[in-house]
Amino acid sequence: MSLNYKELLNEEQYKACTTTEGPLLILAGAGSGKTRAITHRVAYMIGEQGIPPWSILAITFTNKAAGEMKDRVRELVGDQAETMWISTFHSSCVRILRRNIQELGYNKDFTIYDTYDQKALVRQCMVELDINTKQFTEKDFRSAISSAKDSLIDENRYFELNHTNFRKGKIAQVYQLYQQRLRKNNALDFDDIIMLTVRLFREHPEVLEFYQNKFKYIMVDEYQDTNRAQYELIYLLAKEHRNLCVVGDDDQSIYQFRGADLRNILEFESDYPDATVIKLEENYRSTGTILKAANEVIKGNFSRKDKTMRTRKPEGEKIRIYRAFSEPDEGSFVAQEVARLVRDGRNYNEIAVLYRTNAQSRLMEENFI
Repeated sequence: MSLNYKELLNEEQYKACTTTEGPLLILAGAGSGKTRAITHRVAYMIGEQGIPPWSILAITFTNKAAGEMKDRVRELVGDQAETMWISTFHSSCVRILRRNIQELGYNKDFTIYDTYDQKALVRQCMVELDINTKQFTEKDFRSAISSAKDSLIDENRYFELNHTNFRKGKIAQVYQLYQQRLRKNNALDFDDIIMLTVRLFREHPEVLEFYQNKFKYIMVDEYQDTNRAQYELIYLLAKEHRNLCVVGDDDQSIYQFRGADLRNILEFESDYPDATVIKLEENYRSTGTILKAANEVIKGNFSRKDKTMRTRKPEGEKIRIYRAFSEPDEGSFVAQEVARLVRDGRNYNEIAVLYRTNAQSRLMEENFI
């Protein structure tokens, strides 16, 4: 069944959908119909251009997002969606490693350690190295090792860089022993999965060539949240055919604290000078008032791609700002506002309370009881 893409999509979405060759950056503002655009793009590639679905790799950040994308693509192209790789970074890399990890000296039946296993192994390494637990916690080591792997710094390079520093030198010792134990157990931790795939591609060009020829078209969602290892993985895979579509919004980057590198999206056009840039600026979710406020606030960011969200929705209610005298006053105000809304006929399931940190939830809970 042929789809009328011009009727199904707005002008910006249609352009994103039908631009399939070469590097493409889709700047998709919040509520702009991003998922609709990229799933129809996949359908267009398969149904209108005859691109084999098995030659398309679509990467998302969560299993839920991958499942939703696959369901939507299946609705558009039917069973052809089954031969596509629509998955997270880690799921895709596990599939690659299950086939090729023996090149790195592991067996294909490797174990993936969960957080509990990682904690236990780090503690074991701390005991063996007689680490002072008053100076260092297990979490200190896990966090540092994870950050190093996300930056593609293996245990030996980390030791070279940091062995003369007391604190980082201790981390380097634990990192080295931790990796030795993982290898001995034919095990990987979560952060090894991408780092080892990048290493596999760098050290074994024949393996990289196989996957470059398989995945002639690559799409990456939430590109603003990618770290160094994820960036390098995609760069290597897309290097041959350069049909790379990345989708994201620098204004929605919230994971820099865990290694996301905003430069990946900000400098996409430097990496790919011939890139096409398409902005999805029509918002289908928010009122005019909310968008005006959001546009005014975000334009103060010093590192961002210029974009202005717009909507056809009515202006809506004015935004109210309440400056509380204290945390208890803040919690009390929120609880009273919720009670007022319910008295006015709203349902509880229509109301959301957002807070910056999990620690703030207790204040809200105490006032709602």
